[in-house]
Amino acid sequence: MLTKRIIPCLDIKDGRTVKGINFESIRDAGDPVELAIIYSEQGADELVFLDITATVEKRKTLVELVKRIAANINIPFTVGGGISTVEDVALLLQNGADKISVNTAAYKNPQLIKELSNAFGSQCVVLAIDTKKEADGEWYVYLNGGRTKTDTKTIDWAKQAVSLGAGEILLTSMNNDGTKNGFALDITATLSNVLPVPVIASGGAGTMEHFKEVFENANADAALAASIFHYKEIEIPDLKKYLQPFVQIRI
Repeated sequence: MLTKRIIPCLDIKDGRTVKGINFESIRDAGDPVELAIIYSEQGADELVFLDITATVEKRKTLVELVKRIAANINIPFTVGGGISTVEDVALLLQNGADKISVNTAAYKNPQLIKELSNAFGSQCVVLAIDTKKEADGEWYVYLNGGRTKTDTKTIDWAKQAVSLGAGEILLTSMNNDGTKNGFALDITATLSNVLPVPVIASGGAGTMEHFKEVFENANADAALAASIFHYKEIEIPDLKKYLQPFVQIRI
């Protein structure tokens, strides 16, 4: 059995860590470098950095900030936001990123996944999917930080992306995001049980039990959260201690 991972996420806007609810009502959550150091010291398994307005503002990820964070942590570091070329990725890897996350650019140009996978290895390429359950009961892909709906079903896009070389899926439920009512177990389980690559569940963590549920009932490989860690509602060492009897976890 593979070790389950706990991953804090730094959503970055204007150089600060922020957090919203259902992708809206954004508020400040602190200095990203300070938070990154805390999470690294607390035993987080990885750290994700998402520049949440880079694509909408049509600019590149904040490379200098990535460099500062990477210099202060010793855990795997995934960076996303505004990435659309092999050159973008090369620059981020040179400045301390271990993996990169692509979303809108990959959807608009699926061959980008293949290019990045060929250049850097599939283990480096994380496909982020922002998904929303609609009235018809289906989960659909959203782009541009959740602003743009597509007619593509999440499972179909995930399968295509993995066939092109995505080595991991970061699945964020917009319905659950920031609500603290629990992860979206149904769509997470669907992807986890069908895809041959790890699935990171994101959106909705509010209690330690929610992490247990997504690992045990939805077969997620990792669980990502933001506000509960940023505002110290749950401390990572306590969470790992709680999970230890139920799943394989690195303490």
